[in-house]
Amino acid sequence: MTDARATRTGAAAAGGRVRHNIGEVLDLLRPDFPGVTIPKIRFLEDKGLVKPERTPAGYRKFSTEDVDRLRYVLRMQRDHYLPLRVIGEHLDAIDRGLEPPPIEPVVPTVPTVALAADGMPSAESFTRRDHLRLSRKELLKIAEISEDLLTQLEQFGLVTPRIGTGHYDTDALVIATTARELAEFGLEPRHLRAFKTAADREVGLVEQVVAPQKRGRDASARGRAEETVSEIAALSVRLHATLVKAGLRGR
Repeated sequence: MTDARATRTGAAAAGGRVRHNIGEVLDLLRPDFPGVTIPKIRFLEDKGLVKPERTPAGYRKFSTEDVDRLRYVLRMQRDHYLPLRVIGEHLDAIDRGLEPPPIEPVVPTVPTVALAADGMPSAESFTRRDHLRLSRKELLKIAEISEDLLTQLEQFGLVTPRIGTGHYDTDALVIATTARELAEFGLEPRHLRAFKTAADREVGLVEQVVAPQKRGRDASARGRAEETVSEIAALSVRLHATLVKAGLRGR
């Protein structure tokens, strides 16, 4: 079933009584889109891409059609890097009984970062090498950021091109995309310097732990060191994320 037909199928089912609150919608979407968040769903609503019902108390109630529309939007963003304006035009066409234009890749598909079951990066994601190389123009297009935002990210050391080639890798793409999403909440690159400082400290701690392994003389020493780095890195990210979550809950 195509995305367009799936959305229409959702429209047919919307006539039923099934309605979901925003937390339930999040649970329905996360198996396919681990990075989706409640603020992201609200942002897509603000952009007019989904229009859930409101109870007299003001709570959102999403129909099956609404959930299918969100799946369509998230898939078009993830798999085809379409801007929200274009996705909105597709949805309008679907609403009017038309077929949206065929989707053809305009850029190479970016590899998916390996994630653990809880949505956090796994040890595998720290050892993965995809050799992705993006030009500045491609990075701007795929991450949907402005030249000014990229310049600021570079000024604060958050994004850097590869030495010698001037190309950008997967990490640069993820950072640029995340910075754009944070900008939607008013966080600018200058606010993100604290993340870079904290990351540099964690890197220094990991390197300190594995230094004795790297000095080993046997052939497998380097391999063991790399495994240790990836495992500690994944654990440190989990600890950091959990501490932030616990801190926010305690407020």
